[in-house]
Amino acid sequence: METNSAVGALSALAHEGRLDVFRRLVRAGAEGMAAGEIARATGVLPNTLSSSLNILSAAGLVKSRRAGRSIIYTAGYDRMRELLGFLLEDCCGGKPEICAPLVAAASRRCDAEGRAC
Repeated sequence: METNSAVGALSALAHEGRLDVFRRLVRAGAEGMAAGEIARATGVLPNTLSSSLNILSAAGLVKSRRAGRSIIYTAGYDRMRELLGFLLEDCCGGKPEICAPLVAAASRRCDAEGRAC
């Protein structure tokens, strides 16, 4: 991932409301969530949610698909993995034990929530 691309993704996440939406979509998995469902879950007004989804989408962090009359939003997992990889790229400096607690913490959380990560 290029630095400019990482900055764009981090910028899209650097807002409390957008971060909340993104995290909810990550938890929703491949099923995703309809826009109305996201709005109810977050308490965000539809026009604000639309703006947030557009910003996250432009950064590649959210994808959408039409299902009947609804638009279903899902997290852009590939982009998320690229961003996390970029952030961890220089983390270990040849010492993988530095980043091992991150992997363990993520695994514990996924196990506790009963989902695959």
